[in-house]
Amino acid sequence: MTDATSTPTTFTLEREPLELRFRFCTLTAREWITPGYVRVRVEGADLVGFGSTGHDDHIRIFLPDPAAPAPTTVEEMRAQPSREFTPLYWGVDGDTGWLDLEFAVHGDEGAAGVWAASAPLGSAIGVGGPRGSMRISGTPDGWLLAGDETAIPQIRRYAALIPDGAPATILIEVADADHEVQIETSAPVEFVHRGDAPAGSALAARLEAITADDRPAGDVFGFVAAEQGIVRAGRALLVDRWGLSADRVVVKGYWKRGESEYHAPHGPGAR
Repeated sequence: MTDATSTPTTFTLEREPLELRFRFCTLTAREWITPGYVRVRVEGADLVGFGSTGHDDHIRIFLPDPAAPAPTTVEEMRAQPSREFTPLYWGVDGDTGWLDLEFAVHGDEGAAGVWAASAPLGSAIGVGGPRGSMRISGTPDGWLLAGDETAIPQIRRYAALIPDGAPATILIEVADADHEVQIETSAPVEFVHRGDAPAGSALAARLEAITADDRPAGDVFGFVAAEQGIVRAGRALLVDRWGLSADRVVVKGYWKRGESEYHAPHGPGAR
């Protein structure tokens, strides 16, 4: 195992506070990427100025019942079912801003997935945040990115930073080949198929198979996110076997089996 304290530092993780804003938007487009994964676009004048200069941040989306009258005040919107998500892409078209979000869909489970899969175009949605962002300042010597479907938007954002030829491992757990989501990156992507096994179990086994000798040389950044149970396997690899500092990696449970209201901690760390 490499001693992280003796490795020259090539990057830092920096936090950027942002002004918390609440925005009213409208669902304008839907694209099915796999049978269980969908991208939607929401638009609105409120989205002009949305975004950050960081690489890891979260928003809270508020999802009114499309069959009911749309909320007209912040208080009414904040009373709607809500979930935390990673903003993927955003921009401005004239006087209107747009934001792309991606969702893992599991039939009629989960308020967000059901809304993303079935809400009629034109449905109202609220967006709160982000209230802060994390930036990778500098360039890691090596990368490990691993997650299930819920982590794909964040993996996309990190993968876009990987220079051509840099040592990198990207692992994505999905049900099977029909559910593989392509990632735009020069780095190789390995899909880990779980079949009928519990979510996160196949990814955990794959992480456990990575040894200390597999560690890239130099200053390495690691990101691992899936069901809460992945934290043990992610920390064991990055912190214990690879000797990385816990405050210079991101290891977290994005969701917790049986708890629809679970919220992952923000920022770096292995928790």
